[in-house]
Amino acid sequence: MNTSRMRSAGKELLSLALMDARNHTLRWISLYEETLAGAGWRVPLFPELNPPLWELGHIGWFQEYWLARNVQRQRGASCAAAAPRLASIEPEADRWYDSSHVPHDSRWQLDVPDLQTTKQYLVDTMDVTLDLLDAADEHDDALYFFRLALFHEDMHGEALAYMAQTLDLSLANAPGLLPEIASMPPRAPLLFPATRVALGCAPGGFVFDNEKWAHEVDVPEFEIDAQPVTWSQYSEFVEDGGYDEQGWWAADGWAWLQREGRRVPRHVDQMRQGVLQQRHGRLVHVALAQPVMHVSWYEADAWCRWAGRRLPTEVEWEAAAQAGHSRGFRWGDVWEWTGTTFRPYPGFSADPYADYSQPWFGTHKVLRGASFATRGRMRHPKYRNFYLPTRDDIFSGFRSCAV
Repeated sequence: MNTSRMRSAGKELLSLALMDARNHTLRWISLYEETLAGAGWRVPLFPELNPPLWELGHIGWFQEYWLARNVQRQRGASCAAAAPRLASIEPEADRWYDSSHVPHDSRWQLDVPDLQTTKQYLVDTMDVTLDLLDAADEHDDALYFFRLALFHEDMHGEALAYMAQTLDLSLANAPGLLPEIASMPPRAPLLFPATRVALGCAPGGFVFDNEKWAHEVDVPEFEIDAQPVTWSQYSEFVEDGGYDEQGWWAADGWAWLQREGRRVPRHVDQMRQGVLQQRHGRLVHVALAQPVMHVSWYEADAWCRWAGRRLPTEVEWEAAAQAGHSRGFRWGDVWEWTGTTFRPYPGFSADPYADYSQPWFGTHKVLRGASFATRGRMRHPKYRNFYLPTRDDIFSGFRSCAV
């Protein structure tokens, strides 16, 4: 199911997708339950983690807050963010799950309900959501928050996947929950002539606020890798002492490297004569033709400097993704760091759920594409992901451009 279709999905398709997303979420939570229930659902207080029961409750809260409790939901993106809300079916829901008012580190001290109570909250809120969807009008404004709730849950579904990797949770009892990562036969880089592209989305269907709006951008001629950098290519950097040579690293990247004591990408145990990496509770031999994964922006940037190349800008990435499909431009295996700092497009105005993008402008780096853990309906060549350059827990890789 492609995301272009889902961004303009009508009520019937949305109803099926919302139920599919919820089933996917619950499959992940069952995996967490196997390991964490007996330990009181405790997880380390890491910046990249959330307590799993908080994560689950937040998904239900988000859906209820923007749909069942939102008296302006029919207005779509023009809804007033601060408009009064109806009461939640759970009186403490805002205190527990409102991420804009519950600081990250305080989530470990919250008295959130147990698993069964949280699941019931999700059942009850989903029932109301589906009833509201059935009665909704078939136009973009009326369906905006249903689509937003779907994509929000899909994003948290991927977060449950990379948090499970951080926590070393086994997938042995969850066949098919994550697809396999494909190997990639070598391909020559692609040369694109100077062009003018429309960066961002035009009105119509669902559009994230940081994709608004389409605007023309001149793109000089550029050469870009046809696919992400592989473990084989990255291993050469490691074996050449790339983690020891300060000259390949930006100043803040070198400081991060020393602080972390990193010698190889995250979760890697060995990179001599092959790659051994911890993946969901197993130490596996990684195929060298797979894309390198769990690298920070700093590592991607350092590899490019060492290779005499550079990270693509996001407009180069988008131009190549749209024009290069028939020429073998491959994306969707790993999120791909770009050289672009996350900023609004010209004429940006925040959507009601401004927390999704507005607070992160200027501090985060843009990633493009998707990962093997991204639901198919989320994949779109204009989707802008963004993280701090230190993040390496996500399923992140990169490709390069000629200097």
